[in-house]
Amino acid sequence: MKKKGGVGGGDGSRKGNEDKRGRLRGAERSAYFARREAAKVLRVVLEGDAKRRALASIKSLIYQPSIRNKKATFALLCQTLKHLPIIKDVLESASILNTKWKRQQELIYIIVYDILFGQEVSLVGDAEKYLMRRKDALRSTLKQILLQRNVKNVKQLIALHDVPDVSVPRYVRVNTLKLDVDTALLELQEKYSVQKDDLLPDLLILPPGTDLHDHPLVKNGSIFMQGKASSMVAPALSPEPGWEVLDACAAPGNKTVHLAALMKRKGRIIACELQKERIKRLKDTIKLSGASNIQVLNEDFLNISPKDPSYSKVKAILLDPSCSGSGTAASRLDHLLPSTAAGQDTDMERLNKLAAFQRKALQHALLFPAVERIVYSTCSINQIENEDVIISVLPIAESHGFQLAKPFPEWQCRGLPVFEGSEHLVRTDPAKDGEGFFIALFNRKEASLPGRSNKNETGIPHRSIRTRNVQRKKPILPFICTNPFRMWLHNQLNRGIIAKSRGGRNWRDKRAG
Repeated sequence: MKKKGGVGGGDGSRKGNEDKRGRLRGAERSAYFARREAAKVLRVVLEGDAKRRALASIKSLIYQPSIRNKKATFALLCQTLKHLPIIKDVLESASILNTKWKRQQELIYIIVYDILFGQEVSLVGDAEKYLMRRKDALRSTLKQILLQRNVKNVKQLIALHDVPDVSVPRYVRVNTLKLDVDTALLELQEKYSVQKDDLLPDLLILPPGTDLHDHPLVKNGSIFMQGKASSMVAPALSPEPGWEVLDACAAPGNKTVHLAALMKRKGRIIACELQKERIKRLKDTIKLSGASNIQVLNEDFLNISPKDPSYSKVKAILLDPSCSGSGTAASRLDHLLPSTAAGQDTDMERLNKLAAFQRKALQHALLFPAVERIVYSTCSINQIENEDVIISVLPIAESHGFQLAKPFPEWQCRGLPVFEGSEHLVRTDPAKDGEGFFIALFNRKEASLPGRSNKNETGIPHRSIRTRNVQRKKPILPFICTNPFRMWLHNQLNRGIIAKSRGGRNWRDKRAG
């Protein structure tokens, strides 16, 4: 009996070991593919950062359908980027890469992260085998670098460049083309703490860090994970059902489909996008939303003639042009990018080029004859892309009968007070609202529309904010940083400048009152 039992016990043990090896092989395969998926995304991220023209944010690239193991790939990518300066130093000092492996540097970065800081790397894959044979050299080089930098461990080295996380709620916008807000609220409340936003009726608020990427309502397009500031842009334009609307720089399409929902599928939306690689994502967003009144146009907005009869009935334009993205840097994880880590986040030449394009695009939007409303928005916190653009365009806007309107009058955070009328502008605070957006709304007076006189009894064109009043006050320091401490310091400096220029009065307190 003992012998039989012993044999039985041996069989069971052997079977357990086989199961364990099988699971291990499965884990090895999973890690193998996760590294390669992360390497592909890392290549896109690094190429975009080097050109300072990213195709999409890190999160957007990770959560595209082609990435299978999103959670593992996201964690691996973020950690590799966080440690990338150290990984590069180690590889350069160790001098272990030949020409073949330098051509696959993104995969090498990922594997070296795992060897030095992550999980134990198995000998699955040629790159893994190559680097594991040089594991001791890599670790020895890392110790030498720590001594050179006069730090005790890697954590202290990373802390020199670390950016504190900003904890903000998770916002989701209900796609009312597919689902009503109350039904969405009830479904989400089954698992999460959810409440309605007090400003936007189709926006719901969940706790910070809530992961909804695999939620059925997200997958079927009933809700969109969209920040509050981003969700304010389409309602600021507030197009009426039946209108023709032009979205001048449409991709990735969240604001486009929001317009469709506000218009209740009635009317026509022309979604214009220049970059071919972004057209597919725009079309995917439209398909997911269920919008049926959107026409996608692969064209440069500046090449569209306002005199073309095809656009003679366009009544509203949403202009959300290319910008620095400084207001969404934290949510996009831009602090992990090499350019930011190297202190290259302020590129005045690039900002000047962006501002020149933004002014040109806004001036172009003013030329469409039947347009009654124009929203200009950016996800930037830089004055040069925001208030400065509006100041430069105001005289032209007024000559066409446009005036600045005040969307969301209850919203407290307005434009920087660098010209008379800046209280009509909307800003959001990246620390408080999660994103730093800027919104300006232009309305055209009825008398200025085609077929109507735009002059008063004296023959002088109507102007709501006269050009002579568009005068700069004492300069506001350009808001061009994403470091939380420097953002706070910038705010304090601006408050001091403004208070001094107004006889010691606090302009925020005065305006709020």
